[in-house]
Amino acid sequence: MFDNLTDRLNATFKNIRGQGRLTEDNIQDTMREVRMALLEADVALPVVKAFTYTVKQKALGQEVMQSLSPGQALLKIVNDELVKTMGDGNESLNLSATPPVVILMAGLQGSGKTTTVAKLSRLLMERHKKSVMVASADVYRPAAIDQLQTLATEVGAGFYPSSADQKPVDIVNNAIAQAKKEFSDVLIVDTAGRLHVDDEMMNEIRQVHMAANPAETLFVVDSMTGQDAANTAKAFNDVLPLTGVVLTKTDGDARGGAALSIRQITGKPIKFLGVGEKIDALEPFHPDRVASRLLGMGDALSLVEEIERKVDKNKAEKLAKKIQKGKGFDLDDYKDQLSQMMEMGGMSAMMDKIPGMSNVPQNVKSQVNDKEFTRQIALINSMTKKEKIFPTLINGSRRKRIAAGAGLQVQDVNKLMKQYKQAQKMMKKMSKGGMAKMMRGLKGQMGQGQGFPFQ
Repeated sequence: MFDNLTDRLNATFKNIRGQGRLTEDNIQDTMREVRMALLEADVALPVVKAFTYTVKQKALGQEVMQSLSPGQALLKIVNDELVKTMGDGNESLNLSATPPVVILMAGLQGSGKTTTVAKLSRLLMERHKKSVMVASADVYRPAAIDQLQTLATEVGAGFYPSSADQKPVDIVNNAIAQAKKEFSDVLIVDTAGRLHVDDEMMNEIRQVHMAANPAETLFVVDSMTGQDAANTAKAFNDVLPLTGVVLTKTDGDARGGAALSIRQITGKPIKFLGVGEKIDALEPFHPDRVASRLLGMGDALSLVEEIERKVDKNKAEKLAKKIQKGKGFDLDDYKDQLSQMMEMGGMSAMMDKIPGMSNVPQNVKSQVNDKEFTRQIALINSMTKKEKIFPTLINGSRRKRIAAGAGLQVQDVNKLMKQYKQAQKMMKKMSKGGMAKMMRGLKGQMGQGQGFPFQ
């Protein structure tokens, strides 16, 4: 996420961190580089001008000039200003209204709105323990209602059935009545996407908004459209009272212009980020955490929260006890670790959250290949129960059989065994020195291009 901007900012601040003192000249040079980095990231020009001006004024202040570590002081100013630009903190949904709390979703065609409805339903059910019903007021796009029904079934949300011959306002009124009958906590209403902001379609969504009287009106927009995302959100906000923005497809956005422009141009907070295609790939937007990622400092809080949610705690406790008793870490245990890593989106999805990853060479990071997890799991599945428990039994002839059983090569088995042994060493360290020691070992291995599946 936002890799290009992160790389540019890292390169810019690498030099200033080593400076013994800050001068007007090196501050000027640094801010010129920051300005270029932001413009290349498609951040809106007014936002870039305001950002660089404020940072420069603060950097020239006496507090920074007299600091023992002026480079770090400047970095802190930039971090604080990035947070301020994107919003001072996470603005959560207003779920305190009388049930059913109505959330209205608006946006252009192709922004990922219907998928976001399903992702938000899952998030509200899992993290907030809310009962959720969804309804589609999109009577124009073929199969839009069917798509939402399929997604609702997948996430376990209630679904109000509508049809293309109904009026959107009638759909909303009927859906609210049904949500009340079923005692749903939240009703999320999907609306028709618009190709552009035209009077007829905007008049329709205004009527839908009046009928729904939503607690939240969220504008869903594709982050890869850069500053256009902010301009479109502003145009919508001029005719519809938005309460926030959902930025989708951020996993494919290497620039980050939308995230840095929206708050300043619209005055509306980004509330969620769509970070992948999976149905659980929706994250609350925390400006401080995104700023930390942009400056290459990782996002340990989000990583810990994700591990808390997705790691099987019972399995983790059993494994810890097993290792502490000296029973060892076998290939079945290794397979469980790989499967749980896949559940969290794979290593590539986690890399920008790991503190210190900005120091890992780009050529090493680019080699991370999550498909290797799948291959390694297939190889372990091809083994006998005895081989999984006693890996030392796996000789040359067994390696050939295991490779053939998984449709792979002997070299793949060799690679698996090598990486399994590295993981085994890490687990021993963890049992002796705790998680902190294991994370240091992980960071060291990543720096050497080892420890996780690489091509």
